[in-house]
Amino acid sequence: MSPAHTAVIDLAAASDASQHRPLIISLFAAFVVATLFITVWAGRQTKSAADFYAGGRQFTGFQNGLAISGDYMSAASFLGIAGAIALFGYDGFLYSIGFLVAWLVALLLVAEPLRNSGRYTMGDVLAYRMRQRPVRTAAGTSTIVVSIFYLLAQMAGAGVLVSLLLGITSDAGKVLIVALVGVLMIVYVTIGGMKGTTWVQMVKAVLLITGTILITFLILLKFNFNVSDLLGTAASNSGKGSAFLEPGLKYGVSGTSKLDFISLGIALVLGTAGLPHILIRFYTVPTSKAARKSVNWAIGIIGAFYLMTIVLGFGAAALLKPGEIIASNKAGNTAAPLAAMEIGGGGDSTGGAILLAVISAVAFATILAVVAGLTLASSSSFAHDIYANVIRKGKATEKEEMKAARWSTVFIGIVSIALGALARDLNVAGLVALAFAVAASANLPTILYSLFWKRFTTQGALWSIYGGLVAAVGLVLFSPVVSGKPSSMFPDANFDFFPLENPGLISIPLGFLLGWLGSLLSKEEPDKGKYAELEVKSLTGVGAH
Repeated sequence: MSPAHTAVIDLAAASDASQHRPLIISLFAAFVVATLFITVWAGRQTKSAADFYAGGRQFTGFQNGLAISGDYMSAASFLGIAGAIALFGYDGFLYSIGFLVAWLVALLLVAEPLRNSGRYTMGDVLAYRMRQRPVRTAAGTSTIVVSIFYLLAQMAGAGVLVSLLLGITSDAGKVLIVALVGVLMIVYVTIGGMKGTTWVQMVKAVLLITGTILITFLILLKFNFNVSDLLGTAASNSGKGSAFLEPGLKYGVSGTSKLDFISLGIALVLGTAGLPHILIRFYTVPTSKAARKSVNWAIGIIGAFYLMTIVLGFGAAALLKPGEIIASNKAGNTAAPLAAMEIGGGGDSTGGAILLAVISAVAFATILAVVAGLTLASSSSFAHDIYANVIRKGKATEKEEMKAARWSTVFIGIVSIALGALARDLNVAGLVALAFAVAASANLPTILYSLFWKRFTTQGALWSIYGGLVAAVGLVLFSPVVSGKPSSMFPDANFDFFPLENPGLISIPLGFLLGWLGSLLSKEEPDKGKYAELEVKSLTGVGAH
């Protein structure tokens, strides 16, 4: 396809709903105003650090399960997975499976012990039996890096989504949209804290599930609820034939791509249990039983959602030509909104414009809720772990700590806006997979070793966190994600020395290995009494906050 042809399709896709733009803007504005109202209301009830970091630990298992779902079902899930399936068929569907299976690891190994052992952040658990200052510094650094990787995906999703709706085709316009989302997320976190963020996430989860059910129903209705017919049409429309429904379209071309698939799978399955914005959600419930119940609810809600993303993705492939999807966004991130518009009768019809507006508003809600959760996780870790316990050596007042959290929110927001502007053309599901890889490489080994291995030492924790972090981020920097391909962040540069797009295959085992090796080589004698205390606390909840 020629550049001129691509530009024509891009303009057409961006302006299909132009005559209904007032309706679209009104829906967006209504959602933003409603969520800002919730945030201000919650902000008035945020009086203490426990309120700001953990919502006062007042949420029920169901409420927290709904909020976890809202936090987890991000732009990657809604936009990225649907786009990956629409372009790569079966291989795109693997993201759905990986994101869902990951919850079993979080439920079985992390949720309850973490809720019982910590107070506000992952650093609380690690510092319980280690030297406080170095471990909290490492935990805070890792949390901020993982959160920024995840934020990149949400910012990229916001840029393409709102650009499509408002007919913005210029790069400057897309960067402005990313900046707007960044400003909104800063407002949500600084004013509402965990209470405001949780309520926004619950509202967003309900909206997202409702919107997804609606589009899934309409797509299945169009094919008379005949899934075989839907898949057959998607395969023939994709131009790939039966290969579209078989493994190998994206991850089977070469030995490298097969390794990339294994790397992606490991990162997705192990990453959730190390994601800081998910981990802090376990502190918002009053008991470990409620933490367990909230994960059960989350698995049910998220499982239903990921089943529907299969229909969304293959439905987009059946309703739209691959060229239309790619022209609107190279990574396929607009496949779901474009499919909604098509199923409603096309961009010229009122039904198509309304469905496009509703689904895009829901996706925008998704992005805002997730970026608020991520920003809260990283600002909490900076304020509680680094500022209060490392810089101030535990002498900071609650007021000073909350002030530090708010200022760090502003800084993280600015960094995310700058990086999000660069990542606007990358597939958001792929970007989130990178965040999962970093979380699984740096955070998960130290959490599991701290909870379950009595010989684990401070040196082991530091080697594991920093080693896993440097390995994962370093490999990403020298991978095709950043340079060497037309879809890379810097397509004209060429320093892709590491052939895989996801570093998990190398960095995750390395994180575990360094934690083990660092502990064995350490001269520090592990505090067995502290380990026994942590073991009892994590398994029974005795003495938990």
